[in-house]
Amino acid sequence: MVQTNRFADLFARKSQGLLNLYITAGYPGLHDTVPLLRTLADAGADILEIGVPFSDPLADGPVIQQTSTVALRNGMTLRRLLDELQGVRQHLPDTPLLLMGYLNPVMQLGMEHFCRRASEAGIDGVILPDLPAEEYADFYQETFRRYNLRKVFLITPQTSEARIRRLDELTDAFLYLVSGPGLTGGNQTADKTAQDAYLQRIAQMNLRNPRLVGFGIADRASFNQACQHANGAIIGSALLRAIEGADDPHAAARQFVQSIR
Repeated sequence: MVQTNRFADLFARKSQGLLNLYITAGYPGLHDTVPLLRTLADAGADILEIGVPFSDPLADGPVIQQTSTVALRNGMTLRRLLDELQGVRQHLPDTPLLLMGYLNPVMQLGMEHFCRRASEAGIDGVILPDLPAEEYADFYQETFRRYNLRKVFLITPQTSEARIRRLDELTDAFLYLVSGPGLTGGNQTADKTAQDAYLQRIAQMNLRNPRLVGFGIADRASFNQACQHANGAIIGSALLRAIEGADDPHAAARQFVQSIR
């Protein structure tokens, strides 16, 4: 059976200005995840990233931490999310879908079981910041391949060229360029000169995978700046802030995407 790579299909159709939007599963309400994914895809998202709420999200800033707390209180779990995502491909046949989470809940399910369920739900890629690349390569890469899942790796300004090239070898999705020091949702605007130099340096490496910039991308200006040296950008905290407390989360989400585009 020929395996689909929705990332490759997307990048073949569109190589610049890609918008990856992140939502926290189970936020603002327990059953809002799939309806919000549909709204965001209809509004113009190119890639959709679904955050698995976790009690100790190491890379996430206060907005995503707060939404994770609400989602956990609502009763969202990884197992429930995988149940809810069954059938999502009826509505989103072509949009690449990512799960972003942490290793602890995945290992509680078991990696094989997690990969099988994620694949059955139509998930294309997984971000696990606390799964080291070489541990993934040694123990889990074959399992991911068997279930047609792609591991997305984070690169920071401190990542060495040798390691960047190694991470580029280990995936055929995209590389997640962390815009600077700090957590998601932070202010990454302090030193644009350094940020531009970092992104330009990565661009000049002629890597085989597309590059998306994340952390601190919050509006049209920061999105456009990130796209100058990469294929697109990832927005999470700013979208969640727009949804927070909205009478109509779907209208707020659509308006937010329009403000970026």
